[in-house]
Amino acid sequence: MAAVARLILQDFRSYKALDLAIGGQIVALVGENGAGKTNILEALSLFSPGRGLRRADLADMARLDGDGSFAVSVALGDDGSRLGVGLGPADAEGKRARLARIDGAPAGSALAFSEHARVVWLTPDLDGLFRGAAGDRRRFLDRLVLAVDPAHATRSNALERALRSRNRILEENPGQAQWLDAIEREIAELGVAVAAARAETVARLSAIITETRDEGSPFPHAGIALSGEIDTLVARGAALDAEDGYRALLRQGRARDRAAGRTLTGPQASDLEVRHGPKGIPAGQGSTGEQKALLIGLVLAHARLVAAMSGLKPLVLLDEIAAHLDPRRRAALYEVLTGLGCQVWMTGADPALFGDLPAGSQRIRVESGRARTE
Repeated sequence: MAAVARLILQDFRSYKALDLAIGGQIVALVGENGAGKTNILEALSLFSPGRGLRRADLADMARLDGDGSFAVSVALGDDGSRLGVGLGPADAEGKRARLARIDGAPAGSALAFSEHARVVWLTPDLDGLFRGAAGDRRRFLDRLVLAVDPAHATRSNALERALRSRNRILEENPGQAQWLDAIEREIAELGVAVAAARAETVARLSAIITETRDEGSPFPHAGIALSGEIDTLVARGAALDAEDGYRALLRQGRARDRAAGRTLTGPQASDLEVRHGPKGIPAGQGSTGEQKALLIGLVLAHARLVAAMSGLKPLVLLDEIAAHLDPRRRAALYEVLTGLGCQVWMTGADPALFGDLPAGSQRIRVESGRARTE
């Protein structure tokens, strides 16, 4: 189990310096709004590929009154590993390097942390996921994929660069058929790989949901599926056939894509369809409470999937989650989290929300720039 035994922050967000000893399976961060609770969760989220739970630039994470650099480090209690991430001091040109270290030695990137820790999270920003734009669901899905397949970020970034190149060629040199053929071949290979990784994660997550489904749970099971032209191609069979089909669609859509100023077909146009399992309705048609409960159930199933596929029980970060639950669902959540076996970090403004935490939990009082175990 990847459990944090110690967390150290230096010039990170609202914290000039923080050194916390951690000993609970469930860690509740309690404090007023704006006290810095979510900042601690964000620091932990940096030990996964990507830009953390706020999707912020690293420069924005440095303390306003600091020198522009920051450091976050954790000691893991299971294997004793020490992981560190941060932003270094400015060089002669004013540039700063992202720093990543494992046991004091430089690591190539945050991808290296995946050998020691996995992180999943749920934040209030996701509350409107099922009724929001398809792009929000794609980002949510890619985060699910990334937690089980860290290389997904590399493929996705390469696809975005290739798509930008194709858009530029279509705008500036639409008659360059050889250039377009070459970039579309690259897009097809990357696009099918991205779509296949998503499809595998959705299939495995669906299997976990079916396996652990409890009709009496206050967190209903979800039905999930992918929709999109490329997802249909990938589902039909061999990857090479899907690549051929995607290349044909790209070639046929050149004039349309040039007029639109972007590539309209591909993984960047897919959607994650979610249904409320017990009711059999689209998730977005459920009440606000039903959608929240469905989202919690989905994230908990994902944590189980991460543990099963990586062999590491992930850190689970739940921001302001208990405030939206009635006492019955809150008690059920604490019971499920205990059975999950993961270290869970939760935030809340009202201490009463954590009055019935299970044995072995730790409550930390967070105030402006400070935190202490109660």
